[in-house]
Amino acid sequence: MRTLILGAAVSGASAARLAARLGHEVSIYDRSSKSTIPLREQGYAVHSGAWPNRLLVGIDLVVASPGFPEHADPIQHALSLGIEIISELEFGARHLRAPYVAVTGTNGKTTVTNAITDMLNESGVSAVSAGNIGTPVSGLVDTAVDIVVLEASSFHLRFIDRFHPVAAGIVNVAADHLDWHGSVSEYAGAKARIFENMTPDEVVVYGADDLGAVELVASAESRTIGVSGIGVSADGVGPVNGALQIGGRRFAIPTTDPSWVTDLGIAAVIALAVGAADAGIATVLGGFTPGPHRRRTVGTANGITWIDDSKATNPHAARAAAEAYASVVLLAGGRNKDLDLSTIAPGSVRHVIAFGEAAPSIAAGVGAPVTIAADLAAAVEAAGRIANAGDTVLLAPGCASFDEFDSYASRGDRFAELVAGVEAAK
Repeated sequence: MRTLILGAAVSGASAARLAARLGHEVSIYDRSSKSTIPLREQGYAVHSGAWPNRLLVGIDLVVASPGFPEHADPIQHALSLGIEIISELEFGARHLRAPYVAVTGTNGKTTVTNAITDMLNESGVSAVSAGNIGTPVSGLVDTAVDIVVLEASSFHLRFIDRFHPVAAGIVNVAADHLDWHGSVSEYAGAKARIFENMTPDEVVVYGADDLGAVELVASAESRTIGVSGIGVSADGVGPVNGALQIGGRRFAIPTTDPSWVTDLGIAAVIALAVGAADAGIATVLGGFTPGPHRRRTVGTANGITWIDDSKATNPHAARAAAEAYASVVLLAGGRNKDLDLSTIAPGSVRHVIAFGEAAPSIAAGVGAPVTIAADLAAAVEAAGRIANAGDTVLLAPGCASFDEFDSYASRGDRFAELVAGVEAAK
């Protein structure tokens, strides 16, 4: 088997190592020569620079990393030649020893994935998270666990074949990554592939309040269970008097935010389906706190609360975050992903501070008063002048970070540093 790996970063390197162990003749391509250095030093045949079509001569299998969109030359040429293309998620999952569950969605999938894993481990069922969450699936092939919990992005799911989770979650579906997929229908179609190999006795759990998720699961042949964050769904899952109801069970939860309740409900239903105990679920639900850069309070002074939701990298996530607070000064901007930014500011937003590359598009589309700032530092400085006691200054960019930062985490960390400076100056 002659296998070409597209991408020399973490997932590509992991796939290359697995392919080599399986006896494949491995070659690797990445446009960046710097990325290929570690693999070259390990003895792999690596190629960088502009894409040469000759790299596909004699290739039997292409394993693609998420950094290669469908319109990329290597993908398009492989498709034209009829060469099998699969994602690293598919490649790794084919060789896992343990069964796996999978979670996808435009927003919230990391929260759900981690919660499922924690619920299982608290129940004595050994589990590990992987996939889009940071650990490549290919690196877990020899890991001895009872179950693997996979966060599956649309990039991963676009190129699957045999991928077959024993349970799946679809948190929500809204326009995102159109620069990668090209259209909303292609993006949603990739998400739907999560359940295409599942059987009628397996379960797909979804956000019942989200129209995109509701429409997507309509084509599933598996059993479906809807989870609501605002009331008990038709399938019996949702909040009741400060508790999460799942059929005849009730679990205490420390939040009433509909999006968090939905995330936790989806996680609990999936965890129960694959062996978690009530006590393990109760422990995780009771101790829930949002992950880093997900609506985290980074400062409070003079009656103003500063919230870091840098993970809100699309309008759907930014709007949901802003709806959670009564009076918001919204910091939005960065690099747009070919998305409609006009919906980013709901009625709770009294002022928008638009920054970065996307600032002009945001300013032209939102209905709230707008201040344009060159970068995040200028945006925080403006927020310090504009916000009043009782306001929430919310970093929910609705865009990628790559115009100014290398990740949403770096952007969130910088925001916290800037907020500390604003507070110290007052």
